[in-house]
Amino acid sequence: MNKIKTRFAPSPTGYLHVGGLRTALYNFLFAQKNQGNFLLRIEDTDQSRLVKGADKQLIKILKQFDLKYDNTPIYQSKRTKIYQKFAEQLVKDGKAYYCFCTPERLTKMREEQIANKMPPMYDGTCRDLKSEEVATNLKAHKPFVFRLRVPINRDIKFTDLIRGEVSFNTSTIDDQVLMKSDGFPTYHLANVVDDHEMEISHVIRGEEWLPSTPKHILLYEAFGWAPPAFAHLPLLLNPNKTKLSKREGDVAVEDFLHKGYLPDALLNFIALLGWNPGEGSTKEIFSLEELIKEFDLNKINKSGAVFDIEKLNWLNGLYIRKLKVKELAKLCKPYLKQIKNTKLIEKIIIVEQERLKKLSDISQNLNFFSDKKIEYVASLLVWKKSTREATLENLVKLEDYLITLKETDFKSVKNLEEKITTWLKQNNFGVGDYLWPMRVALSGQQNSPSPFEITWVLGKKITLKRINEAQNRLR
Repeated sequence: MNKIKTRFAPSPTGYLHVGGLRTALYNFLFAQKNQGNFLLRIEDTDQSRLVKGADKQLIKILKQFDLKYDNTPIYQSKRTKIYQKFAEQLVKDGKAYYCFCTPERLTKMREEQIANKMPPMYDGTCRDLKSEEVATNLKAHKPFVFRLRVPINRDIKFTDLIRGEVSFNTSTIDDQVLMKSDGFPTYHLANVVDDHEMEISHVIRGEEWLPSTPKHILLYEAFGWAPPAFAHLPLLLNPNKTKLSKREGDVAVEDFLHKGYLPDALLNFIALLGWNPGEGSTKEIFSLEELIKEFDLNKINKSGAVFDIEKLNWLNGLYIRKLKVKELAKLCKPYLKQIKNTKLIEKIIIVEQERLKKLSDISQNLNFFSDKKIEYVASLLVWKKSTREATLENLVKLEDYLITLKETDFKSVKNLEEKITTWLKQNNFGVGDYLWPMRVALSGQQNSPSPFEITWVLGKKITLKRINEAQNRLR
């Protein structure tokens, strides 16, 4: 058997879609599992849609996710003469033909077809031009494209490694353009030529490319080449089962990284969108090495995979909790720009780590972890059926007690908790009557870390200041 070779072939037209990352991952895993090669090709022939620097960003993302490719990336825009040569060969062999139809004529043709409820397809006007007419048009420098001569009313059958046998009739396949009038190839020609020259054994790509496959098979036939094996991945869906799109939320890998999803967690999550390790397995946490070991095309589902953001948040939270404090503090620094004190950042991390779902969440509680004055309504300080007067009295007693504590008592959360709860028990004070207003006084929020954790982060001086400010609000 020939060596397994897969490829990832993105177009540098903007951000990388999470579906694109999944395609890259599955190609990488399949190649690695079979001791093959994973290759990178940049499909940049559509010059009108190129985004400057998008190719470098794509390469950067693959490196961030540790998806190492085994070649110097191939750029299609540098191979136009090669495509031209192959297209001319097809014309010479009678497999393709010159088409001199103007854009205006083609637009009018499509409009009429749509009006007559017909599928918009090329009508074959130039398909059987006499060689003399072709020569005259070329001599007159008339603009032209090359079109594939698609056989009439023939079934194109192939076995998809995920979907089984698939069949298309050529009556639904257009005489596709192979080379455009600007000298650049279309996706179809460049794709087939490159896959052949790169010796790609398996084309693993999204379901949206399934209707293109018979066109590619016809091209392989026209050239006399053996086609690769094809595997078409299920669509990524929103929870409402519509196709995952920007309208419904984030879809770019960059968006997720910017919000603080860890590459390992995001890759783990994306791996499970359409693939699972097999019947009976409940395993959901996979390293890249484990994914390589477990991956199998036979375990990819045919039906669409729902992109469940709650599942991603849960998974990312697990990965965050596995990180060491110093490592997590380093990752969180971009979201804590207003805090310069590294020790304070590490304290905040220790308190927040268990609650974080993504790194950017760390910035939600910054307000009360700083020494700045916090804003809230005084009524929030009052616990359940208590009163403003009783709450004020309780905060005064709490302040008097905290003043008696030494600075060393503020060195650990555990020590603070022991001291304060012991004091509450000894005096038969209601826990909620004291700890609720204490927590609100320190955080200004209904939901926040425990008052012991916040006190530990803030220290004695700021804690006393906030409790005093709370008393003034109640007065």
